[in-house]
Amino acid sequence: MVTDVRPGALRIASIIWGTMAKNSQVLSIAVVAAISAALLAGCSGEITPPHLRPLSKDAMMLLGKKDMRADTQIFVRIFKEESELEIWKARDDGRYYHFKTYPICTWSGELGPKVRQGDKQAPEGFYTVSKRQMNPKSSYHLSFNLGFPNAYDRAHGRTGDFLMVHGNCTSAGCYAMTDGLVEEIYALARDQFDAGHESFEVHAFPFRMTDANMARHRGSPHYRFWQTLKEGYDHFEVARQPPRVAVCERRYIVNADFRDPPAGRVDPMGRCPTYQIARPEPFMPRPGDKVAMMPHIVVPGLKRRDTMMSAMPGMGQRMSLGIPPELFEIEPELVQPSTQPESR
Repeated sequence: MVTDVRPGALRIASIIWGTMAKNSQVLSIAVVAAISAALLAGCSGEITPPHLRPLSKDAMMLLGKKDMRADTQIFVRIFKEESELEIWKARDDGRYYHFKTYPICTWSGELGPKVRQGDKQAPEGFYTVSKRQMNPKSSYHLSFNLGFPNAYDRAHGRTGDFLMVHGNCTSAGCYAMTDGLVEEIYALARDQFDAGHESFEVHAFPFRMTDANMARHRGSPHYRFWQTLKEGYDHFEVARQPPRVAVCERRYIVNADFRDPPAGRVDPMGRCPTYQIARPEPFMPRPGDKVAMMPHIVVPGLKRRDTMMSAMPGMGQRMSLGIPPELFEIEPELVQPSTQPESR
């Protein structure tokens, strides 16, 4: 132990210690600043806008497992009562194969088509989505416009706009997904457009249109309309190809072969030209192809309509069991015309 320390030595030690302390503070500040700058630079370089985010590794692996490519065309089916949205992908045989079934977080209104602006009904029918209907700057994370009103809707004087599939899990006339799920759906659509496809079809149904479900809902005022939708549903179930759909005499004509004029020039309000209904070619899996036999992937997730219906037994029976509305002492709510745009 040192006991004899001269004053000069103490002064020198004090100066050295002070200098080291100051240098340490400067060094600490410099280190913190450098780390902060690096983090900021890294973050600014890694943040990708939602509409440009690539498909996840898991989604790409599933595409590979199912012998699908990201650039092939998609087909979308929506089922209100089940709160489900399906994505099907075309393969090289021209048929469509199931990719995933996604939970619809919520949708507004009841079973039945949208009729007028402000009724808060989600559309039902056959719709076509082109690239210009994709909205990367949606107020609801990401969205694509269903194309309501289509030719059938306009022929019936139906009104409304900005009817979407979007994120944010809230709806006023749309089909709302969670943000994470709508990103994947949007990416699947975006990739097919980037590959040169002009559009994809969306078929929005009130429920899975099996014979049993149709029988449950035979008392609905929309039953005749649903019978037409069922023709499109049945065609895809048999052929695994979306049917051709035209509109004339204010009705859908499913899979019609028009002699003259071509279907593209058929007047939705006018008389239907001479046509024949083409029978679908039944889908037959190719020998040794295991993809068609794979179980459907159903994504778990929130379905707020199920939660709401379970909390309202009367409404749940009315919607889910197909009991005719006249058996319920429920007065329909009068909907006032709205000047506010529906969710987008």
